[in-house]
Amino acid sequence: MFDIGFSELLLIGVVALLVLGPERLPKAARFTGLWVRKARAQWYSVKTEFEREMAADELTRSLADPVADLRRDLGDAGETLKGAALDAELLARADADAAAAVHRPPAQAPEAEAGDATAQPAQAPAEAAATPAPADAAAKPAPTRSDPPPP
Repeated sequence: MFDIGFSELLLIGVVALLVLGPERLPKAARFTGLWVRKARAQWYSVKTEFEREMAADELTRSLADPVADLRRDLGDAGETLKGAALDAELLARADADAAAAVHRPPAQAPEAEAGDATAQPAQAPAEAAATPAPADAAAKPAPTRSDPPPP
């Protein structure tokens, strides 16, 4: 840590022996050893606490990222499902409107109900033949203008 070699320690020991004398040197060595031990214990405590905090912070970050990703993915999936449900609802309405238009006889066309004498029929005869009929309508003949409307 301080890069003190054996020769430096020997020099410090000789100076301490000359300054303190042989009577006080053992007490000073014990006192110095006690303070070095306390400093090392304090340093170890700070180091351990710092490493523990860093590990907890890293764990929090590593867990926060997948949770945020899962929340974002869940939100995206919810939006996709909402869009698919809306598309399915629009298709179902379009199919229902198309089925109602196919099954509606020409006499019940909205223009004819309004009492407009110049109203055109809902479909021209050529268009009626070109429109595919549902499976249950294949057994019945297509209504003509002279047929009375079904009850």
